[in-house]
Amino acid sequence: MTTSTQGNASQRKGALPAVLVLEDGRMFRGRAYGAVGVTFGEAVFSTGMTGYQETLTDPSYHRQVVVMTAPHVGNTGVNDEDPESKKIWVSGYVVRDPARVPSNWRSRRSLDDELRAQGVVGISGIDTRALTRHLRERGAMRVGIFSGNALPDAGVMLTEVREAPEMKGANLSAEVATKETYVVPAIGTKKFTVAAVDLGIKGMTPHRMAERGIEVHVLPATATVDDVYAVNPDGVFFSNGPGDPATADHPVSVMQAVLERSTPLFGICFGNQILGRALGFGTYKLKYGHRGINQPVQDRTTGKVEVTAHNHGFAVDAPLDQVSDTPYGRAEVSHVCLNDNVVEGLQLLDRPAFSVQYHPEAAAGPHDAAYLFDRFVSLMEGQRA
Repeated sequence: MTTSTQGNASQRKGALPAVLVLEDGRMFRGRAYGAVGVTFGEAVFSTGMTGYQETLTDPSYHRQVVVMTAPHVGNTGVNDEDPESKKIWVSGYVVRDPARVPSNWRSRRSLDDELRAQGVVGISGIDTRALTRHLRERGAMRVGIFSGNALPDAGVMLTEVREAPEMKGANLSAEVATKETYVVPAIGTKKFTVAAVDLGIKGMTPHRMAERGIEVHVLPATATVDDVYAVNPDGVFFSNGPGDPATADHPVSVMQAVLERSTPLFGICFGNQILGRALGFGTYKLKYGHRGINQPVQDRTTGKVEVTAHNHGFAVDAPLDQVSDTPYGRAEVSHVCLNDNVVEGLQLLDRPAFSVQYHPEAAAGPHDAAYLFDRFVSLMEGQRA
């Protein structure tokens, strides 16, 4: 077991001691940030320089402890306009040098205060570069953050971390999804109705559709095929969400029923993995995943390279350079990550269905992939015609 202590923030006056313990025994000592206590999750890192409020409130981060690679976090404080959901979903938060005083005209409170108010345990003042390199080399793994004056000894902390549940095999979408259907009205003239299956949807996603004249009916993750078609949809959407797609048998069966009816279909992130499974492809866990707002992806249908927002630790196992036969016609990989050739999108050639692995709503930016919502509109227009 090794220990690291870095950063001036670890010496913040009045902050209690904190320890981050990885399941392989690596340990980092710093100071408490946010709530004081104990938390467990999967250690992952996000490479975004901005948009930390959107990251924290993204339901896809449920049961994950997020390490920020940007050294200075909290500079713009917390506002009431940017959250992607009603609460912070991360299990824990790791920063190197938190802002002492937030400075932004929309700021209502500090990030430290918001984390504390919502009971999110964090740690500051550690060498997040060293931690990120460790996760890149060893892979995402279970982690615990312990803070306060009465910390357990190292052996006890490590045992507790290793007893925490793993992300592989976790079925989490129903834990973060809405329990009741709600409607996001179209902005301006209503053109279409979409049934959106909430697997961990972000607030900006139905907003992007509403901007295009779509009335969005957001349904629980447990919605049945009858629930989907009860809203008489012009299209069906499957959202992002947390957990292992190998456990998502119910959403897969619902999507297959949608494909059978040839209703225009669009999926993002977890929805992309659901489409992969519905078509008969497998999924697998990435070594450390893609998280941040600076990931390069090529749209193979146009050749265009986009900078995109990601948050996924699993991927679809589909052949990159051939058209595949599926129960619903021919399918191909439409998008690919230029960093590591991970599948970033799928499309059917004989039915109106496609998906991407990343987040085209990108509330914190970039907006290179916003055209995908227009592509969904085009599918619905074509079906109506």
